[in-house]
Amino acid sequence: MNTLDLLRADRVLTVVRAPEISDARDLCAALVAGGIHVVELTYTTPDLPRHLERAAATAAETGAVVGAGTVQTADQATQAINAGAQFLVTPGQGPEAAAIAAAAQSAGIPVVLGAFTPSEVMTALALGSAAVKIFPAHQLGPKYFKDLNGPFPGVPLIPSGGVNAGNAKDFLTAGALAVSAGTDVVAPTDVAAANWQSITTKAKAFCAAIAQ
Repeated sequence: MNTLDLLRADRVLTVVRAPEISDARDLCAALVAGGIHVVELTYTTPDLPRHLERAAATAAETGAVVGAGTVQTADQATQAINAGAQFLVTPGQGPEAAAIAAAAQSAGIPVVLGAFTPSEVMTALALGSAAVKIFPAHQLGPKYFKDLNGPFPGVPLIPSGGVNAGNAKDFLTAGALAVSAGTDVVAPTDVAAANWQSITTKAKAFCAAIAQ
């Protein structure tokens, strides 16, 4: 099952923003145990390639699909791909967005470009984005996704930023392909302290909330 199909099935991916990751393998295993299989490790975490390598090397064991997020340059894209990233995500569309998309396409992995406005959604699609991340989603809320579905029917949109167990279902009902779960599931303190049971519990609660 490819990344997009997995997102259609799970309806959620996790974005990990933490000052440190004690063990990427155990982090991924904890999330999968909670029902979340798509994991986005971000460049806001120091030494990201090392964590990606650890997660990628144990992916068959954990069942996680792991990608790199907050990718802002072509060099970061290449670095992440070489470390085993299975998808790339950008926060927006900077001057190297086209090069990032090209690197992902050359490697045969999906890229999810960030956008906020309809014009940016159009640009992301033109660059070959497999799905489009709408960030920061909480600024305009679920109704914005209903509005975007007018000119962009069937385009896979993923809200990120301010999404939690209380509002995630509303975004999905409004037409989002899947939602990004951030600190609501992976609190930086839990990640740094290797509090895997807490992460599994929060992941289960989040999945239960969107399944209602």
